[in-house]
Order: sequence, then C-alpha cells, then structure tokens
Amino acid sequence: MSLSDSQKKFASMLPALINKALDMGYEITCGDLFRDPRVHGQYGEKIGYSATMSKHKLRLAIDLNLFQHGRYLTGTEDHRPLGEWWETVGGIWGGRFNDGNHYEWPNNEN
Repeated sequence: MSLSDSQKKFASMLPALINKALDMGYEITCGDLFRDPRVHGQYGEKIGYSATMSKHKLRLAIDLNLFQHGRYLTGTEDHRPLGEWWETVGGIWGGRFNDGNHYEWPNNEN
C-alpha cells in the first residue's frame, strides 16, 4: 500500500476512532496530528521534541487527549480500552511503546 493510500485509510478511520472514544464515555480533544517538517524535520530527521521516525510526520498518527467528567486522563492505562479497540481494526496503539495517547496507522513503505 502506498503512503498516500495509507494516509487516506487513516483519515477514513479517524471518525470511527473518535466515535468509539465517545461511545466509551470519554470526552476528547485532539493533540498532534501532523508535524510540519519545517518545525520538526523531515521523516528520519530529529528537530525539536518530535521523534526521528514519527508517524505524525507522515500524516499517519494522531494524539488524543481523553477526559472523563472533566478530568484529564494522563496515564497510558487510561487509554487501554480505546487503544486495544484501535488495534482490533488494524491500527497501532502507542501504549505498546509508552505513548498511551498515540494512535497511528501502519504503512508498509516506512
């Protein structure tokens, strides 16, 4: 699958991810989706806080901030139910590498 095809599939899956979070009783705000290479470097380059091989740089990842009853949920375990669901539909959950609010889509090119 090309990078463009993966980006399109990820974009088409975002509504399901957000709706699932809402169905699970979370309130959400969005964090990083795209990390501009002018600020964070190209894929494979480290500038600022972004990881060298960040999937955000490829438009294949989003960070979601979860809340319940107005309380910001900061722990990886807080994201586990949503993250594990995301994995069942083909996504990659950042909780597997200590980044609980990170949700990405796979791409065979990178």
